[in-house]
Amino acid sequence: MKMGRWAGLLAAALLLAGCGDFWQAPNGNSSTSFTLTNSGNITVSAGATSDNTATITVTPGSSFTGTVTLSCSVTAPTGATSPTTCSLSSTSLTFSSTTAQTSTLTATTSSTTTSGAYQVTVSGASGSITETTSVCVAVGTGSCSSTAGTSGNFYILNSSASSSSIKGYSINSGSLNVISGSSTTVNGTAYAVAMAPNGKFLCVSSTSGVYAYPITSGALGTGVQVSTDLAYAIQIDATDSWLIEAIPATGGVTFGAVPINSTTGANTGNEVTATFAVTNAAVQPGRMVISPDNSYIFQALGAGGTIVVPFNSSSPFPTGTTAKTITVANSSGSALSVAVDPVSTPRLFYIGETLGNSGGTSGGLRAFNYSSLSSSSLTQASGSPIASGGLAPTFILPVASPSYVYVADGAGNITGFAVTGSSSPYTIATGSTVSAGAQPAGMALDSTGSYVFEVGSSGSPYFDAYTFDATTTGQLDSQVTSTTAATSIAIVAAP
Repeated sequence: MKMGRWAGLLAAALLLAGCGDFWQAPNGNSSTSFTLTNSGNITVSAGATSDNTATITVTPGSSFTGTVTLSCSVTAPTGATSPTTCSLSSTSLTFSSTTAQTSTLTATTSSTTTSGAYQVTVSGASGSITETTSVCVAVGTGSCSSTAGTSGNFYILNSSASSSSIKGYSINSGSLNVISGSSTTVNGTAYAVAMAPNGKFLCVSSTSGVYAYPITSGALGTGVQVSTDLAYAIQIDATDSWLIEAIPATGGVTFGAVPINSTTGANTGNEVTATFAVTNAAVQPGRMVISPDNSYIFQALGAGGTIVVPFNSSSPFPTGTTAKTITVANSSGSALSVAVDPVSTPRLFYIGETLGNSGGTSGGLRAFNYSSLSSSSLTQASGSPIASGGLAPTFILPVASPSYVYVADGAGNITGFAVTGSSSPYTIATGSTVSAGAQPAGMALDSTGSYVFEVGSSGSPYFDAYTFDATTTGQLDSQVTSTTAATSIAIVAAP
């Protein structure tokens, strides 16, 4: 399918793909910025006045000069008595060279401080730049085992009408670091990114088609064009052998399956397509998932609801393939996001909709039994649909351990929902909420299972890495952030 066929849809695509200024990735370790690191977690007895410090190191970039103002804050376990407090020996550091400087962080407790893990976030600010590092303070019998130090690699996709790029990162010693050689300019205006399950390549779709980028030691190689289709959403199947595309079509949506090399992602044959008629379909950029068992493709279609298409890697979209369309819960609503439990035998799949809560007045999370896809009617989990926070549930991230599903909403929050039940009926219930950027655009779980990443297209922070709280199940604790202006549209993690 040639890009020209979709030229009339391009204006709408640009609106759906994102908004704002020239887009760039968080760059906390750029030459004009600085990084914050720490000497490690603190383990202390309640009321102790020794062994309760950590060293905070501020390292300027090669071109950075100016003053960095330091501050700290404490996130305490729920219900803690006499919680830990924090202080810094130097709260203002002035740089005129590339020499790093330090400040001493002191965690103060009393004899009545509740045992547990206290997260101390140290922030450094200089002008419009703010960077952070986090130290876990284990008091008494508390444990910092859930606080990760090093993450797997992940990649952030950034886009604008004039410039798009993708860049790789990792977190080391509490700092956000760019993977050397990982920054790549993307042809055209980018819509979506997909990581190969084997981690050997990733694909990016844009107005110029779909390109595959091989990955070597975290660095991205030269992109090769896989397809000329204007695909708003893409995924790579579990065999690493098919690129799946969702392409806007008049009165519905077209799915394409492009055979690819499982090592490089390069095109190896002819595309197979299937078109489905869906009233009011509006393909949501970057909102496609494939079930872990490689049996179904899910795509959010805005007012058209959500479409579920059977998939078989041996013969994608054979003649006569029929799809199931799940209409929106409220006739004025819109399906914005979709996800499936990340286990080999999924329990549930999820849809995020505007006006999708039980009252039809705010954003809602709908949870359906995965097994009911093969029946004539779908079965919802107990508690579904449930208010997801805000109006627009823009992204859904299910996590196997803990058994939670996280929803980012347009109001700048991420809400966790506990999933319980060893068999149907499953139950979904609201847990804790954590702040994110004003417009969360994507989330990912890193390969270690320790970090949840979030990127946003506006409103500080523009990037946040969370760990799972050591005391409160399912609660996310902010660990590493970047407030450098960015309008990122997607994030994926290497397996």
